[in-house]
Amino acid sequence: MLEYFVPENLGEALNALSAGPMDILAGGTDYYPGLAGQPAGRSILDISRLPELNGVRRTAEHGWRIGACTRWRDIARAGLPPAFDGLAEAALTVGSVQIQNTGTIAGNVCNASPAADGVPPLLTLDAEVEIRSAGSERVLPLSEFITGPREVALAEGEMVTALIVPSQANSLKSAFEKLGARRYLVISIAMVAVAARVEDGRLRDLRIAVGACSPVARRLTGLERALAGTAVADLSGLEVVTGRHLDALTPLDDIRGTGKYRLSAVPELVTRSVKRLIEEPVVLADG
Repeated sequence: MLEYFVPENLGEALNALSAGPMDILAGGTDYYPGLAGQPAGRSILDISRLPELNGVRRTAEHGWRIGACTRWRDIARAGLPPAFDGLAEAALTVGSVQIQNTGTIAGNVCNASPAADGVPPLLTLDAEVEIRSAGSERVLPLSEFITGPREVALAEGEMVTALIVPSQANSLKSAFEKLGARRYLVISIAMVAVAARVEDGRLRDLRIAVGACSPVARRLTGLERALAGTAVADLSGLEVVTGRHLDALTPLDDIRGTGKYRLSAVPELVTRSVKRLIEEPVVLADG
């Protein structure tokens, strides 16, 4: 018999998971459409009301901790440091306002879509994934947690409880650019997140991540090295963004765009993102 279980605390949730396979439900914005009108095939564990999994807070031990069930709207309105501006911008492009009020950050990560808007900004922040079961806890880099399209490194009985952003990110600024058929309510054709420090008039510790152009979102480490130390007063260094820096990307042709079009868009998105990082404060269009 299928059950719909709503635990009162995290311990109850983890014990329920240890008893047998269950579908974990948070915002449900991917889960319910995925059923395509059919009944659920497994019992459901609804973790959406657990206070331990909600909210963003700074901790002395781990840096910033974003609870798994934190909604996108809460992230956009959290008043976080400039390092999180790119993530906040991405939060405001995830579907409609209704989706932003319901969808969760861990749901976006665990869904592991190549076009998951939250993943590139989190990659630029060196985010880690906190994973717990009834008897253990472990932390994985986000780059190791998502192993392929719709595939993540979760074992039976485990669930994501938080995203961790190390405190070293506090010195960064960040930005996010998304290419779609329209401004909102659209799946990405390509997207870029950047983060960097501006020190002594130059870009330092530059991070660039691209989504929707490979089976999983990727950091462009070669391009990061090529642009390291670029003088903010002379943006001509951005002209080095060429095809050889995009070898890690393997975009597919689909209904939203061809792989060739996606690759051609990435240098422009990188250029826009870096220029915005340097030239202007990020202003969130929170409607």
